[in-house]
Parts: sequence; structure tokens; C-alpha cells
Amino acid sequence: MAGREDGNRQQGIPAGQGTPAGPGPAWAEELLEHLRPAGRDVRRVVDWLAGAVRGSVALQDAAGNLMAGTRLPLDEGLVTDITAGRIASAAWESRECHQRLVRVGHPSRTCVLAVSREAPFDRRAADVVTHTAQVIELLLTERESAVAGHRLRRATADLRLAILQLLMVEDTIAARRVAAGLWPGLLDADTACVYVVESDPAVRDRIADECLDSTREDALVVRCPAMDGHVIVVSPRDATGETLRSLVGRHPDIFLGGSVRQSLARTATAYGQAVSALAVAHFRPDKTAVYAERTHPERLMDPEALRGWTARVLRPLDTLPHHTRAELLATTRLGLEFTAVNAAKVLGVSRNTVRARMERVEALLGTDFADLTVRAVVHLAINTQIGLPDAQYPDGTGDSTLRLADLLSGPAVTTWARDLLGRMDADARNPRRTLRTWITAGGNAERAAQTLGMHPQTVREHVRSAEPVLERQLLAAGTDLYEVVLAHLAVGDLDPPVFRRPG
Repeated sequence: MAGREDGNRQQGIPAGQGTPAGPGPAWAEELLEHLRPAGRDVRRVVDWLAGAVRGSVALQDAAGNLMAGTRLPLDEGLVTDITAGRIASAAWESRECHQRLVRVGHPSRTCVLAVSREAPFDRRAADVVTHTAQVIELLLTERESAVAGHRLRRATADLRLAILQLLMVEDTIAARRVAAGLWPGLLDADTACVYVVESDPAVRDRIADECLDSTREDALVVRCPAMDGHVIVVSPRDATGETLRSLVGRHPDIFLGGSVRQSLARTATAYGQAVSALAVAHFRPDKTAVYAERTHPERLMDPEALRGWTARVLRPLDTLPHHTRAELLATTRLGLEFTAVNAAKVLGVSRNTVRARMERVEALLGTDFADLTVRAVVHLAINTQIGLPDAQYPDGTGDSTLRLADLLSGPAVTTWARDLLGRMDADARNPRRTLRTWITAGGNAERAAQTLGMHPQTVREHVRSAEPVLERQLLAAGTDLYEVVLAHLAVGDLDPPVFRRPG
């Protein structure tokens, strides 16, 4: 039995030496092939070594865990001396077995490469073992660095997502605090635009990296947790839109939707606008679109009356602690815009949590979110409160006599509603009746079809055909659909929703 001190370890892989594995430098060339990007696999190197020296090979760590190869009976004292750094290599032999043990450096722990064979080790076989250990050391170091880099990128991506989730629930103070450590100044502005870049899910990571590179980290770039092909970009910089449009121009199959500038507290609203614009981008030659500001019904209502009605509708939540109330409203707002599953992914909670919070709001308001008219009315109230957070009322409650019908009966609102729904009157298929019935059925095509005496697919086609006419998405729940519901309420085509608490 013999050992070699660490300082005597040979360095480099000399050319021109051979082993029983093959004549001349063949073994060295084969070993070097394992350093190519396509061949970097420690297990494959260990298997190659076993064949090259016609023996058995084991790669294990200091704790005795087998990392590659086959388990071998080894002298524990030699293994301890090698992993402790007292010697760099050792040889052990008996009549039936000859072994070589070599220390393999590792960024986080020392390993031992052990080779056992029946024939004694000549100079060439010993060289193969020594230089293979060096190659394994390089591969382990490279793999450790790659894993650390991946963990760092994953942690950074998770941090960006956490910031977005804070913005989505209007916690701008916490979002700025989290962002300040890695991206100073990123969220210093009071307003920002939100963009959504859509690509094939298979290339989304590459597109996200290009978004990061092209914006030079002057924007918050997040892989959307709800939609596999979406990258969300939040940026206060005016130049970001043009930068992303240039990115879209360089790729044939990606699309871009952007919001109008919103306060950071209204990031969720801006995100909804960007998604709406993205649907339009699919029909644009340049594959990009910015949300078009249009006439919204709440802007046609008396502001003071709207604020008073909002305070009255949401008054049952005023008994809750402030943080609980804010959490329920933020969750409900996203839950009304998206599915519970997607809202949960955006918020970073379970879908059961989203549903439980929304059910609590339902109970407090005394209503049922399965009714699309209820969803539209509550959506109007929540967005009004968020959009006008500084509204003050003389008595803190607003007008206690105001009803939804009062808000919707104004001449401006009714004119808007008649004009909007009147766009469908020219269609002989009567999609207006289909749409009204579909809304009454809670957006369920099967139930609407039973009422109308037609096929469910026909109902869907009528609703889908109304989308370009009304310039609003209807099959996906959200602001567009709720505006159309409010229009039906304003013209009297639908009955107002019932709240067990007066609303």
C-alpha cells in the first residue's frame, strides 16, 4: 500500500502517451471528447474509464455516497486520508486485486475516484486514471457553477415575480422595498406601463432573456405564472415600448400588447389592458397593439354619486381590519378579471385561497358571483374605489338612498349603452338576443342553448361574432364583458342583481 502527497500531484494531460485502452494518444483524445459540451457527463466518463483500464470504477464523496460507477470495497483509512487532504492518491493491492484511489476536488466537497482491476497498474494505466480524475474535477466544478448560476437566476426570477404580485395587490411600498435591493430606482416613478409579450411556450425563456437584455434591467420582466407563453414587462420608462416593438419585429411569431400609463397601484388594471391589447395585436400587421382608451360607463356617471354608491355597496366590508379588507378586495378584483386558477398563480396563493376569499366577500355582500350581473356590479364598485381612493364623504358613508338604477339611468350612460348594443342589430342572426340569454345563463353556452332552442356551438359562435362588433372580449371574463353587462342593465335588457344587503 502506498500514498502520494498532495504537492506531488501531476498537472495537465500530456499528449503522446498510451494505455492498454488503445495505441498512441487514442485514450487522451477519447478523454478530451468528454469535455465537449455534448459529452459533459460524469457518469459517462466513469464508464469510459472502466472500459479503458479494463476494471471497475467508483466515484464517491467523503460520506461514502456513490456518485457514479459501481460500489467497491475500499480501505476506509485511505479514503479518509484522501478526502481530508492528507494525501492526493494511494495504491492498494493483493494477489487478486489492484486498486488506485485519487482525490477529486469539488467546489463543495472532496470526492474519491477509485479504480480496481485484476492486473497491476502500469504507467499508462496510471496516467489514464490520474488524468481522468482531472477531467472529472473539471466537470464537477462546471456542473456546480451551472447549478449555482441556475439557482441564482431562479431566485432572481422568483424575486421579480414577488414584486409583481405585490404590485398586483397594490402594496407599492413593499414592492419598492423589495426591488430597491437589486434594481435601485426601478419603481421610483409613480406611474408605469405594463406590456405582455406572447410567444410559443417552448421559446419563452429565450424571449424573457431578450426582454431583460434589451431593457437593460430598466424594467420588471416576469415570466407570467398563469400563461405559459407570456412575459410580463412593467416599466416606468417611455422607451420600453419602442424597445419591445423592435424585439417583436425581429421574431416572426411573437406578439405585444401594452397598457396606457397607470399608477403603480393600478398595475392589475394595466395588466388587464395589456392582455386586451394583445388580443388585438394578433390581427395587426406589426403584431403589436396598445390599449385604446375608449368611453367607459363609469366615466359617464356623476362622480360624487358613483363614489357614494360604491361606499354603500362595499360598506359590509368596512367592519373588517384594514389589512383583511384590502386583501379580500385585491383578491376579488383579480378573481373577477381572471379565473380562480390564474388569479391564484398571479397572487402566489392556492386557488382554494382565492375561492375562499371571494366566497367571504359574497357572504358579506349577500350575493352570488355565479351571476354575471353581480360580477359586473361588484367589479364596478371595486374599481371605482381603487381608481378614486382619496374620495371623502361628509359622513364617511356616502348617499344611503342611491341605487344602481340611478347611476345607469343618466342620459349619457343610456345613450352609450344603446349605441354599443345597437351595433348588433344589423345582424339577421340576432346575436343580441343570444348574448343577452348567454349572460343571463351565467356565460354557460349549454344552458343558453336550451333556452334558445339551438346548439351550444351556435351560441358560442354568436357570442364570438359579437366581439369584433362591440370591440370587446366576451368569452373571457373581465372588464370588457362587464361593460357589456352594464350596457344591458342600462337599457333594461337585464334585471339588476339582487343583494340581500341593499345595494
